[in-house]
Amino acid sequence: MATAHNSANNGDIAKTVIMSGDPIRIKQIAEKYLDNIKLVNSIRNIYAYTGTYKGKKLTVMAHGMGMPSAGIYFYELYKFYGVEKIIRLGSCGAYASSVDLLDIILVESSYTESNYSYTLNNEKVNISYGTKEINKKIEDIARKQRINIVKGNICTTDCFDWYMTDLNKFLDRIPKNLNIIAADMECFALFYISNLFNKECACLLTVVDSHYKKEELTATERQNSIDNMTILALESIL
Repeated sequence: MATAHNSANNGDIAKTVIMSGDPIRIKQIAEKYLDNIKLVNSIRNIYAYTGTYKGKKLTVMAHGMGMPSAGIYFYELYKFYGVEKIIRLGSCGAYASSVDLLDIILVESSYTESNYSYTLNNEKVNISYGTKEINKKIEDIARKQRINIVKGNICTTDCFDWYMTDLNKFLDRIPKNLNIIAADMECFALFYISNLFNKECACLLTVVDSHYKKEELTATERQNSIDNMTILALESIL
């Protein structure tokens, strides 16, 4: 069924969806990796393409920036379109000295200070988890493809952390036992909504800046840094 945010019809969207924030990135993935692609949504330029990868039906779709935007699409895909699995490909900022620019993080859990779960579902949850079985498959593929990944826990913020008036105060509030290595703005919503509907999910993030090392990629470098994690996500659906 179509929604206010998605014009795709029943059957237009595959059971597995790979998502990323940037619509242009999604267009590039569809054109580079998928066969027989069809544009199934373009409302608000949140592109969704359905095609096949090595014979497997797959949809790739954008979700915008931040949990309020991304959460709409995660929720609707699971609830209204019968999607069983979503893999998010994103970018993140590193918070640990052990993480370098362009490292790929396979997220195990996401912590947030947000009231997202309370507002959506009247429960106060601050940590949500990816699907272990998908993560294990991605690990196996990374080993076979000789793609280095870093497993770890991240935090999901309500605002872009480079714009925080005092990042150190935020970092001091994060429970130290969680060993947070990076931050994004969408992962918690994916994991929480997936668990809400008893579905599957995973999140791969490329490190595009480091608060610890005071480094960051340019916008162009960010755009071109996703090939390896895209391959990991694509191969994991087979």
